[in-house]
Amino acid sequence: MPDSHLRFALKQSRFKQLRAFCYTAQTHSMSKAAEQMFLSQPSISLLIQSLEKDLDEKLFLRRGPRILLTTEGATLFSLALPLVEGLETLPQTFHEQCRNQISGNLTIAAGESSILYLLPDIIKVFSDKYPHIQIKLNNVSGNEGLAQIRAGEADFAVGSILNVPKDIFYLPIYNFEPMLITPNDHPLLESNPVTIQDIARYGLILSPQHQSTRQMVDLVFQQFNSEYNVVIEAGGWEVTKKYVECGLGISIVNDICLSGKEQLASIPLGKYFPKRSYGIFLRNGTAISPAARRFITIMDTGAVEKYQASEQRARMQAHPT
Repeated sequence: MPDSHLRFALKQSRFKQLRAFCYTAQTHSMSKAAEQMFLSQPSISLLIQSLEKDLDEKLFLRRGPRILLTTEGATLFSLALPLVEGLETLPQTFHEQCRNQISGNLTIAAGESSILYLLPDIIKVFSDKYPHIQIKLNNVSGNEGLAQIRAGEADFAVGSILNVPKDIFYLPIYNFEPMLITPNDHPLLESNPVTIQDIARYGLILSPQHQSTRQMVDLVFQQFNSEYNVVIEAGGWEVTKKYVECGLGISIVNDICLSGKEQLASIPLGKYFPKRSYGIFLRNGTAISPAARRFITIMDTGAVEKYQASEQRARMQAHPT
């Protein structure tokens, strides 16, 4: 084999080694790394063993079913990850640099409230700036959105959550007030202040039990030892607002859904309910594509840096020197 061909083959092998190493470091599992690289687990093991032999360093330690980086492995990971991520996103980055534009696809998982009230203005800004990106919105529940980013079916998710899983990075960006909405002539408008016990006397129109808004209502009413009566269970705040306008009940919503044009009254409930945050979700260890990076930056100028700082802290905690 000519020297030039040998050097090329060695470089290809080194990239495979580093990819296997980085995926294993991120997932703490060779089998999961194998799934991501579409290889067998023995192949991943051989790639890492050959990398350790080439570098003459032990890169991983086994701790039960998990494998952790050694100090030397953590050093290599900090050096190798940007290289691997850079090569994997090279085509998009290349087009961005050559034509000063980003091309490709961007898939966002989000609930109906985010799609209807939060994302339209952001998508308009993004589309005007990056017209060559095709955006796909997956209208899913919060848990379905997390499943999609774990499976790599969405670049990131947007929404609200009560409990953040350990494998997920969540950055809250927007805060919204909880509001009681009623018909314009409802007796509660005469109460000052409106209490949880006052609200419990009237029929409520609420979202299904698996949704986070309903779960928060459950928690608050339990805290005040009050029971409430659901007269209509409806998915979607547009439906809820319409039924409240018709006088079929009252409801508790976040003011993200209120435009001020509705034919109904609203009463702040910040005394009883916490503000709800909406933001972005990424799976820990995710390489952010150029398109996703630009979109997230429109939502929050420092979001990508905050995610990267979180990743660095996690690596340091997992592999203290």
